[in-house]
Amino acid sequence: MKLSFLSISTLLFSQETNLKNITKLTFGGDNAEAYFSPDGKKLTMQVTNPEIGAHCDQIYLLDLFNQNIGTKDLKLVSTGNGRTTCSFFMPDGKHILYGSTHEADKACPPKPAPRADGKYLWPIYAEFDIYVADLNGKIVKKLTDSPGYDAEAVVSPDGKYIVFTSTRSGDLELWRMDIDGKNLKQLTFGLGYDGGAFFSHDSKKLVFRSSRPTSEKDITEYKELLAQNLVAPTNMEIYTMNIDGTDLKQITNLGKANWSPYFHPSDKKILFSSNHHSTRGYDFQIYSIDIDGKNLRQITYESEFNAFPMFSPDGKKLVFASNRNGDKPHETNVFIADWIDTDLNETVSETNLKRTVTYLASDELQGRLTGSDGAKKASNFISNEFKKMKLKPLYGKDFKQNFEYSVKLNPHEESSSVKVKGNNVVGFLDNKAEKTIVIGAHYDHLGMNEHNNSTLMNSKGQIHNGADDNASGVSAVLELARMFSQNKTKEKVNYIFALFAGEEDGLMGSKFMAENLPKNQKIKTMINLDMIGRLNKDKALTIGGIGTSPTFGEMVKQYKPAGYNLAIDSSGVGPSDHTSFYLKDIPVLFLFTGTHNDYHKPSDDTEKINFDALRTITGYVFNLANAISETEIPFTKTKMSQSKAVPKYKVTLGVMPSYADTKDGLHIDGVSENRPAANAGIKAGDILTKIGSCEVKEVYSYMDCLSKINSGDELPVTVLREGKPITVMVKF
Repeated sequence: MKLSFLSISTLLFSQETNLKNITKLTFGGDNAEAYFSPDGKKLTMQVTNPEIGAHCDQIYLLDLFNQNIGTKDLKLVSTGNGRTTCSFFMPDGKHILYGSTHEADKACPPKPAPRADGKYLWPIYAEFDIYVADLNGKIVKKLTDSPGYDAEAVVSPDGKYIVFTSTRSGDLELWRMDIDGKNLKQLTFGLGYDGGAFFSHDSKKLVFRSSRPTSEKDITEYKELLAQNLVAPTNMEIYTMNIDGTDLKQITNLGKANWSPYFHPSDKKILFSSNHHSTRGYDFQIYSIDIDGKNLRQITYESEFNAFPMFSPDGKKLVFASNRNGDKPHETNVFIADWIDTDLNETVSETNLKRTVTYLASDELQGRLTGSDGAKKASNFISNEFKKMKLKPLYGKDFKQNFEYSVKLNPHEESSSVKVKGNNVVGFLDNKAEKTIVIGAHYDHLGMNEHNNSTLMNSKGQIHNGADDNASGVSAVLELARMFSQNKTKEKVNYIFALFAGEEDGLMGSKFMAENLPKNQKIKTMINLDMIGRLNKDKALTIGGIGTSPTFGEMVKQYKPAGYNLAIDSSGVGPSDHTSFYLKDIPVLFLFTGTHNDYHKPSDDTEKINFDALRTITGYVFNLANAISETEIPFTKTKMSQSKAVPKYKVTLGVMPSYADTKDGLHIDGVSENRPAANAGIKAGDILTKIGSCEVKEVYSYMDCLSKINSGDELPVTVLREGKPITVMVKF
């Protein structure tokens, strides 16, 4: 069998780490719902391909032992009449069962007419019945003969039962019968479309997808459509239950369409297809989730349609349908791949992320101001985590790297300068490699506004917990340190995990580290995570530093989580710690989910963190780091000169800027209370285009404009609001 697969051209996508030797089995048309024979040597599948005479969803057989598998190897095993669906092998491997309309009418039943509202509908043909045929296409038995829809039949691995979907009760419910068609038993009773069921490998459980309308409007629409033999498959979730219908559990609660589930060989996880992530149109990817609804993980990334996953009986291979590598747009083919189980230590733990954020952003740490007792507690916590992972100190015998700096409590008074003692916390994973990747985040925050960095007026003495800024980034760095240090793989790079102090006072800790890197470390890339815990509804993730290496542009898109929209910034400098490394000619990436109304306020608390997105972004960085480890990363200078990295300001406008490289102006994400912008009537959502005569195109030109203004100046400021320019007078 291995030799026959080696003769087929393979397609490999490295971010799909569970899938190796991905091989295309069909070539043209629409091919889907491929399922293995009990011995794993054959597939049965549903095909529409006029080139082979399949004009209307017919069932074909494919022998996996054929050399140079192609369309010519497909063998028709349905009648060629009517429309068929959902084939599956019988226990003897010599027969299949499938749903078909051929007995009612040899013609292909029509698809639903397009609706004026554009709603996507599935037909539920009442003419479908379930048949058993041999592998030459001869029907040997008809299993159902009641009025209405009977289809979607599957067989239990122990060969005892068949489960199928039927409207015989008046609704689309799951039913069970013995393998010979006797002893019918209704399994589900809730209003909605219950279908696409499959057995667990031990034949004790069923997994299926269901639409369960609850609102009066949705219930009315469901009933009206069902009366027309139609359903709208746009809201479906994954459920499990025992094979007698007891212990019904909803596994997903993701929204949109979650369907085509199949049990992982362990029966402890479920693979399924979903577009829950999609913010723009049609996009289905295969995911894995534990049977308790935890540890959702994206499996496929390539193309905009991946569905119908099924494991071979030995659990070593996965077959699925995909739009990837088609000769024509939207062509769907069947693929087979070797299944590689995930190293459990490479699964991002949302529990770990929550634990870290909750502790660092607790009142006990009093805002983690650099030099404070709270910051010392934070650095001790990080050091203890590194010890548990058995990382090595990068400097001497201690994970802590001490440094000092001065900060002016009042920028206009020299006498207000105070000395601050801080420490970075740095762990080293030594893989005996030539080059090293730095993954970093700052762990300090504003304390109780002792250094006057809060955006909330009169907030001195109030704890600024900094859950997003930047307990979120710290939690991701610690989780990545755990994943890389505890997994079974020895990467081709070393890793430095660096948590910086002094960032809020001007990148002090990262500057000190960048200037004191060990000479024996060749830094390949620095990845900076700062405020990655508040992904918005548009799933907009800003990535800076793209221009610091020509390899980054394609890489960040290739590994992008499904449904995420990347705001790309080419510059290597910005208001965070990656700047310090860029200025040492090191390629950098900066991940950031954007500012918000709680930025630098006491209200930046743990309960506002989007932990699901934080988990996904952490996994994204894991994939990016792996890709960087396998790729040459040449350094390139970006448009900003060093002098622009640290402009000196005498004034503040009091806005929270977007750091995306937008070119049409500075997009304002938030406005601080009682500051010049708010006092002049500037609002969140405005696009700043001009300050006085100084044009603003993005955050960097904005920083230049601010640096030219003196305290007390009053200037006209122009913003775009809903596309229209508005000019207001702002006193700085």
